[in-house]
Amino acid sequence: MRPINGDHVTEAVAGCTAALRTAVDRDWRAVRAGRLEWDCHATAVHVADDLIAYAANLAGRAQDAYLPFELTLDEGTDNAGLLHVVETTGALLAAAVRTAPPGVRAFHPYPFRSADAQGFAAMGIAEVLLHTHDMAEGLDIPYEPPAELVEALLACLFPHVQPGPAPWPTLLWATGRGELPGRAPITEWRWMNNLVIPAGRFTLTGLRPAAAHDLRLGGDGGFTWLDGGPYEGTREAASFLMKAYEGGVHRPEFGVFVLVRHEDGRAIGGLGFHGVPDEDGRVEIGYDLVEGARGQGYATEALRALADWALARDDVGSLFATVERDNTPSQAVVTRAGFVPVSGEDGTEPASGLLHYELRG
Repeated sequence: MRPINGDHVTEAVAGCTAALRTAVDRDWRAVRAGRLEWDCHATAVHVADDLIAYAANLAGRAQDAYLPFELTLDEGTDNAGLLHVVETTGALLAAAVRTAPPGVRAFHPYPFRSADAQGFAAMGIAEVLLHTHDMAEGLDIPYEPPAELVEALLACLFPHVQPGPAPWPTLLWATGRGELPGRAPITEWRWMNNLVIPAGRFTLTGLRPAAAHDLRLGGDGGFTWLDGGPYEGTREAASFLMKAYEGGVHRPEFGVFVLVRHEDGRAIGGLGFHGVPDEDGRVEIGYDLVEGARGQGYATEALRALADWALARDDVGSLFATVERDNTPSQAVVTRAGFVPVSGEDGTEPASGLLHYELRG
């Protein structure tokens, strides 16, 4: 499993044009693109239009809407010329992704109103792979992208989808284009960019499965960490995230967030949920900081930001945290964030060595 980057955009576009070039002499306007209502020509134009739109929004740092322009082909452009346009717009997106500074986000409507460079790359790849499949189906030509590329795409944009026995059939099933044994047909679908939550001096950046996988194996998850790396609690949380993803029960908005400091772009800790809210709207929260970031109010600030976000939702009624009895700094953090001491899960006094805290909406 690997994070998406600009090279993957180039790889996806190369596979698209290689497949479609075998049918470049066909009348694409006369052939429907698979299950779509568009013909193959309109579908190819759509792919190019999306690629340039994603590149423009990322490069232009659009914040509230797509930049106000649209791709238009010159009259008489043939299929070969159209494929050249797809190649070129793909190259522009790849370049925008490669040159985007860390942490930069731009407008995309779903689901959290923004995406980072990795998200824009993945969305462009999704458009290319899926619509190449549609056109290849209509033109009756073979097409299947590399399994590693599809696996990376699924982990980036479809973290809510349980991995299947093979990546490509799983992606086709997840987007309503095929069947998967043991799973009900999909009639409506959306991809999901990672969530980011502003928190004053830093940003809470939602952890994707690929980054969690790297952290679980001892890597940095794609972040530049203060003091050389995350605290062990963040790695453990990343491991739990991966288990949830592999089990098909991961909900990204109730996952793990990395605290990325504005002043230097360094990751200073991890914060997140221990699962989804229960039937009473109760969900557990946990956090840690690297040693060099402690004692500066970061944990309290982060906990308040995540608590505010969670308690504004209809499906969350209360948050709780468990703190070791001898961990007085952490007890001070939850208290400053508004949590109050409560009894244990069974209504009795807290278990030896542990204290329970709760914050209600």
